[in-house]
Amino acid sequence: MSGEMMAGLMFFSALVLLLFGFPVALTLGGTAFLFALLGDQTGLFNEVMLGVYPLRVLGIMKAESLVAVPLFIFMGVMLEKSEIAGELLQGMGRLFGKLRGGLGMSVVFVGALLAASTGIVGATVVTMGLISLPAMQRAGYSPSLASGVICASGTLGQIIPPSIVLVLLGDIMQGVNEQAAELKGVLVPEPVTAIDLFAGALFPGLMLVSLYTAWVAVLAFISPSSCPALVRNSGGDETGEANTPSMMTIVIPPLGLIVAVLGSILSGLATPTESASVGAVGASLLALRARKLSLDVLRDVSRSTTQITSMVFVILLGASMFSLVFRGFGGDVWIEHALQNLPGGAAGAMAVVMLVVFLLGFFLDFLEIIFVVVPIVGPALIAMGYDPLWLGVMIAINLQTSFLTPPFGFSLFYLRGVAPDSVRTLDIYKGVVPFIFIQLLALGLLSVFPGIVTWLPGVLFSK
Repeated sequence: MSGEMMAGLMFFSALVLLLFGFPVALTLGGTAFLFALLGDQTGLFNEVMLGVYPLRVLGIMKAESLVAVPLFIFMGVMLEKSEIAGELLQGMGRLFGKLRGGLGMSVVFVGALLAASTGIVGATVVTMGLISLPAMQRAGYSPSLASGVICASGTLGQIIPPSIVLVLLGDIMQGVNEQAAELKGVLVPEPVTAIDLFAGALFPGLMLVSLYTAWVAVLAFISPSSCPALVRNSGGDETGEANTPSMMTIVIPPLGLIVAVLGSILSGLATPTESASVGAVGASLLALRARKLSLDVLRDVSRSTTQITSMVFVILLGASMFSLVFRGFGGDVWIEHALQNLPGGAAGAMAVVMLVVFLLGFFLDFLEIIFVVVPIVGPALIAMGYDPLWLGVMIAINLQTSFLTPPFGFSLFYLRGVAPDSVRTLDIYKGVVPFIFIQLLALGLLSVFPGIVTWLPGVLFSK
C-alpha cells in the first residue's frame, strides 16, 4: 500500500466515523493519530512529523484574526437572547404586511439583517420560525412558501458579512493559498484575509437577497393566494398598521450596528477583531437600551458563546492534526494529480470539487468541511489558476445551498423542530426547492461573472 492510498483510506475512515455521529474533533484528531502510528509501522509515515503539531497549535493560539470568532458569536447570541431580533421581525412584518407578498419580503430582509449580525444559521432559522411562521400562517401564506422563505433567509448567515464562516474560511484560505504558492514555485503569494472575503462576499450576498425577494414578488403576481396581504383588524396586534416612528426605533439601532461593524472593516478603519469587539459591545448596549439586558441574560449569552467557541476551536485543533498527517502521507500530491487528470481540465476539477462539497454538506457540518475538505482540495485548485478569493466565496455559497437540500439539509431540521404539526415535512421540502435553484443560479452567475466577487476587493484594497 502506498502513502497516497493510506491518505485516501484515512480520509474516508474519518467520513464514515463522522456519519456515525462520533465527536468531530476527536474523530479527526484520533483518526489521524492512529493512521500516523500505522504509517510509521509500515514505513509510509515518519512520526517525527507529529513534532510539528505543537507549532500548529501555537499558530492557532497566536492568530489574531481568530479572536474575532468569539466576539462575533457574542454579538449574535446577545441579539438573539435579548429578543431584539424578534422585535425586528415583528416590526418589519407590520411595515410591509399590507402588500401582497410583503410579509415574505420582510422575512427575507430581516433574515439578511440577522445574518449580518448573528452569522449563526440555527439561531436565525429557529428565531424566524418561532415568530414569522405563525404570522405567515395567520395571513394565509401557503405552508411551503412560508417554510421556504424562512429556511432560505436563515442560511444567509453563511455568506453575508460579517460572518463567522467567512472569518474561519479566511484563515483557512490563507494557509491554502500559501500551499498553492509552493506548488507553483511562488515565494511571496498575495495574502487572502477575512477582510478580503468580507468584501468579496458582500455583493453575492446582496444578490441572493435580491433574488429571494424577486421570487416572492413573482409569486405575489402569479399566485396571489399563496402570499396575501395581512388582514386588518381593530385589535391593534401585529396585523395592524405600523407606526413609522416606532419602526425607526426598532430598525435603525441594529442596522446602525451592522453598518458600523462592516463599514469599519471595509473602510480599513479597524480589523475584523477590532470591529467584532465593537459589535459585541454595541449589541450589549442595544440590549441595555431596550431594557432586555439582565444578569441572567448576560450569563446565558456568555455560556452559549463559550460553548460555541469551544466547539469551533476544538474542531480546528483536530482538523489541524488531520491535515498534517494527510500531507505527511502525500495526500496533497495525490489530490493535485487526481484533479489535474480529470476530464475538462481546471473547469472539470472545479465542477467535481463543488459537487463533492455540495454532497458532503448533506451529512457534515460546515465546520467539518471548511477545516478538512478545503485544505485538501484548495491548493490544487488555486495552483490550477483559480482566484483564492473567488474560490472561497464559491465554497461558502455552495455550503449555504447544502443547508437547504432535502432530506438532510440542516436548515430544514432546524425549522422542523419549531414548526407546528400543521406544517408537514413535505411542505418544508417543497418550499425550499425554488430557493435551491436560486442558489444554483447564483453559483452559475458567479462562475460566468467572477467580477461580482473580485471587483469590490480590487477597488477597496488595490495597491
